[in-house]
Amino acid sequence: MTITKDSTESLRPADVCKALLASLEAAEGRRRKRKRDQTPDTIGLSIKRSLLARAVEDDPSPEAFEAWLLNYPVKCATTESSGAVSAMARSVLEEWRLAHSLGEFRVWLEQGAPSDDAKDEKPRERSSS
Repeated sequence: MTITKDSTESLRPADVCKALLASLEAAEGRRRKRKRDQTPDTIGLSIKRSLLARAVEDDPSPEAFEAWLLNYPVKCATTESSGAVSAMARSVLEEWRLAHSLGEFRVWLEQGAPSDDAKDEKPRERSSS
């Protein structure tokens, strides 16, 4: 995805959502490192991944994206709570707005949403020597 300051008016939801899908790798990396029950995290990331993939597939126009997101919980075929899906749609809407208003966020997305958390590294154990 190539996002420049001059191109923010022409940002496509599908492009932003592709970059947000890449950013989920960092969230997965953080989730794998946690020592607590990760079921809620797994459910939330699954909902978000499905929503973003559908947005990439449908490629709604920028003008229609907010309505598309707000209607997504009604249209999607999921076994998850409609409240959880609605909350995730609102979260994606906020990220969409950030991509338009915050240059640093656009740059981060353009760079593929890099994060050290995306690496599947296990904590190093100390040697007992």
